[in-house]
Amino acid sequence: MLGQLARNKLTILLKGKLAATYPNIVKLRCLATQSSGYSDNYQYMQCSKVPTMHFQKSLPRLPIPEVEKTCERFLKAVQPLLSPAEFADTEKIVLSFKNQEAPELNSLLKAKDENNKHTSYISEPWFDMYLKDRIPLPLNYNPLLVFKSDTRPEYQHQLIRAANLIISSLRFWRSLLDDHLEPEVFHMNPKKSDTESYRRWMRLTPQVVATYVSYAFKAYPLDMSQYERLFGTSRIPEVDKDRLVQNPNSKHIMVMRRGNIYAVEVLDSQGNIESPKEILARLKMVVKLDEPKPTAAMPLGVLTAANRNEWAEIRSHLVSHQRNNDLLTKQIDNALFCVCLDTPEDPVYDDNNPVPLLNHFLAGKATNRWFDKSVSLLLGNDGTAAVNFEHSWGDGVAVLRYFNEIYKETINKPFLSIQDLQSLSSVAIDSSKVRSLSFEIDDKLRAGIDSVQRKHDANIKSLNMNFLRYPHLCKESCKRDRLSPDSIMQLSFQLAFKQAFNKYVGTYESCSTAAFKHGRTETMRPCTNKTKEFCETLLKPQTEKDFKHLRMLIDQCSTYHGQLTKEAAMGQGFDRHLFALRHTAEINDRPLPQLYNSEAYKRINYNIISTSTLGSEALLLGAFGPVVRDGLGIGYSMQSDKCGAFVTSYKDGCSGLEFINSLEKAFDRICKIIAESK
Repeated sequence: MLGQLARNKLTILLKGKLAATYPNIVKLRCLATQSSGYSDNYQYMQCSKVPTMHFQKSLPRLPIPEVEKTCERFLKAVQPLLSPAEFADTEKIVLSFKNQEAPELNSLLKAKDENNKHTSYISEPWFDMYLKDRIPLPLNYNPLLVFKSDTRPEYQHQLIRAANLIISSLRFWRSLLDDHLEPEVFHMNPKKSDTESYRRWMRLTPQVVATYVSYAFKAYPLDMSQYERLFGTSRIPEVDKDRLVQNPNSKHIMVMRRGNIYAVEVLDSQGNIESPKEILARLKMVVKLDEPKPTAAMPLGVLTAANRNEWAEIRSHLVSHQRNNDLLTKQIDNALFCVCLDTPEDPVYDDNNPVPLLNHFLAGKATNRWFDKSVSLLLGNDGTAAVNFEHSWGDGVAVLRYFNEIYKETINKPFLSIQDLQSLSSVAIDSSKVRSLSFEIDDKLRAGIDSVQRKHDANIKSLNMNFLRYPHLCKESCKRDRLSPDSIMQLSFQLAFKQAFNKYVGTYESCSTAAFKHGRTETMRPCTNKTKEFCETLLKPQTEKDFKHLRMLIDQCSTYHGQLTKEAAMGQGFDRHLFALRHTAEINDRPLPQLYNSEAYKRINYNIISTSTLGSEALLLGAFGPVVRDGLGIGYSMQSDKCGAFVTSYKDGCSGLEFINSLEKAFDRICKIIAESK
C-alpha cells in the first residue's frame, strides 16, 4: 500500500511543474578538477547519481518504545539469568516502575524528543556515555579491523600499501565532502533495487519524500550523519567529560614511526589530492628522516592510552608551552587521520599464530599510536594493514563502509606498485610538506609519560587472546540447512559458556538503528529462555539424544533470535529506552527508580559475553577488549567456507582458552544434531 502510494506521488511530481524545482539533483555531476595531471576520476572514488545526503531530510525518526513493551522485553531478557525467586522479586520491581516512575519519565523524554526533531532521543545521552567515561580508550573502547593481505608482493610492501590506502581514503573523503559518495542503502532485493533504474528514480525524487519512495523499491536508506566525523576529528581529553573537535578543511595527515610524529601534506592548496608518486615520496621521506633517529625517548602517543582525567591534566600542562599547543591543536588534532608505520622489530602476521600481531595492533606498546584520532591506519612492516578507531563519534556502519571501500579499491585499482617506489629518485620533494613535530618535554611530562606507559604495559600483559577456526560450519552449510548463521553462532556461545562455566550470563550483541535519523545502536540479548531450554535439554545426563527434538529447539532459537534482531533494528529493543529514562531522571533531578539498583538490571548490564559480528569480504581478523574485567570480548564471523571467533580475556578473569575449547565442542555438537536430524 505504502509502496504504491509512494510511486503514484512520485509520478505526479515528475509529470508536473514541481520536477523543474530540482535542477541540481537532475543535473548532478562530478565537477572536473585538476591536480598534478589527475582529473576528477582521480579526485573522487565515486560519482554517485544520487547525492550522498539525499535521504537525510526524509529519514524517519527513532521511535520511543511503549513503556509496557519495554518492561515486558526486559523481563523476558533477564529471566534466564535469575532464579525463580529472583525473577519473582524482579517482576514486582518492574510492575512498580511501570506504574509509578516510568510514565512521568517517559513523558519528559517524549517532550524533549518533540523539541529536538533534528536528532534522535538516544543521540545526546549516548555521546555523553562515551565522552564522560574516564577509563582508557585502548582495550575498553577502540576496536580493531585487520585487512586481508594483498596476495601480490608488488602491492604488499609497507610504503606501497600505506600510500594506496591513504589515496583511497582521501578519494573516499573527497567523494563524501562533495556529495558524490553513494548513499548507504540496505537493499532487500539488490537485483531489483540496486540498479540504474532505481538511481534514476531516486535522483529525480524530492529529498523530503526520498526515503519513503525508496521503501517502495524495498530499499532502505541508512543514516549517514556519522560519516562527516570519519576524518579530521579528534577526541580531546578534559576533566570529567571529553569533547570532539573537527577540522574537515585540513590538508595533512599525521604519520607516526618509532613514536616520532610527522605532519605530511596530502592535499594541495586547492584541496585536491596530491599525485600518487608525490604522496609515496613524502612517506619515503618520513622513513628517511626517521631512520637516523632512535625510538622516541618520550613518545607522546602513550598519553592517549591513559585514564582520561589523567590525560586531561597532563595535556593541560603540555599545552602550557606555546610550541606544544600549536603542534597539538594544529598538526595533530586537525590531521585528517593518523597513519602508524611499524618497524622490523614489531610483530608481523603469522597465519598459524595471529595473536602477537593482533595484540600489538589492538593496543600494543602504545608508543606508536594516537588513540584519540577518529581513524588510524596501522601498517605492519610486512604490509599487513588495519584500522583502529576511536568509538565515541560513530559506530561500525560508517567505519565498515569506509573499510570495505578502500580495501576494494586498493585490491582492484591500486595507484602504486613497487616499481613506483624504485623510480622515486626522479621525484623532487618539497621538504616543507613533511614536518617533524618536536615537542618541548619537561620533567613533569617525562614523569607522566613514564607513569602511563607502566600502567598500559601492565594492562596489556594481563590480556589473553585465543582464536578458533572451524571448517565444518559455514554460510553455505547454514543456507543449505535453512539456518540463520548469526543465530547459530550466538547459540554456540551460550552452549560453550554453559559447558565451560555452568551458568548463563549477561550477553551483548550490538544491532544498528541506522535506518533512523541519528540512530546509533540497540542491544540484542542472545541469552534467552529459548537458548537456555536448548542448552539444558542437550546437556541432560541421558544415554540417547532425540536429535529431531533438539533440531526443533534450534529452529525455535533461530526464529526468536530473528524476532529480537528485527525489533532491535526497528528501535524496539529495551536497553536504549531504559538507558534514556535513567538519563532523563538524572537531568531532571528525579530520584533514581529502584529498577536501576535491582540485581536483575545490574546482572543483565554486566556483560560477561560481549560480541560483535565481523562480516566482510575485506576482513582478515577483528578484535576488541572485554567489556568487564572478568568478561570475554568475542569477535566472530561466518564465511563461505568456515566460521571462527577471536576471544579476548584478562588473566585474572574468565578463561578465554577454556571458552574456546568449549566452543569447538559446542560447534561439534550442533553440527551433529543438524546431521542426525535430517
